Amino acid sequence: MKRNVLTIGLFICLGFQSTLWAGGPKRHKETSADMSGAKSVFIGWVDLSPDQWALWGYSGKDDWAEVIKGLDVGFQGSCQGYLESRTVTAAKDRTDENPAGNDLYVKFSGVSIDGNSYGIRLAIQFIDPKTNAEIAFIPSRLYYEKREWKFQRYLQAALEDIAKKVAVEVTGTAPKK
Repeated sequence: MKRNVLTIGLFICLGFQSTLWAGGPKRHKETSADMSGAKSVFIGWVDLSPDQWALWGYSGKDDWAEVIKGLDVGFQGSCQGYLESRTVTAAKDRTDENPAGNDLYVKFSGVSIDGNSYGIRLAIQFIDPKTNAEIAFIPSRLYYEKREWKFQRYLQAALEDIAKKVAVEVTGTAPKK
């Protein structure tokens, strides 16, 4: 009996420890740049490669491209929700990089899916569209919040983390949503 309780306790401790390893979004501002004055924000496309359709078990490139589009649209909606006091414009597709008329451009680069955790690895760049100068940069890291039972849900959770991170950096505070 004691052995079973000890074993269960050990598994519970390992479970809590693995959630600490996960990383997830940092709920504090990492950059020193003050972006709180940006009233209009252009959110770039999280460019998951449509050419990797076979790697992720999809029947064709078009099927995977539709999943990517759905994930990006959901992500952009999350960004809009977390940046509710700002006007958010989102890229229409992977080629749309026209932030003209906005105060801030949030660009994502080095986008990939981690094969072990199904989290999304990317770097975030905050750019002043008027001068094309980089305001702040967050180096590439893995984003994911929790494991889900379906591949697309892993990716949705990762994108939700990224949206929260963008909101923290732009507003200077953790989102309330």
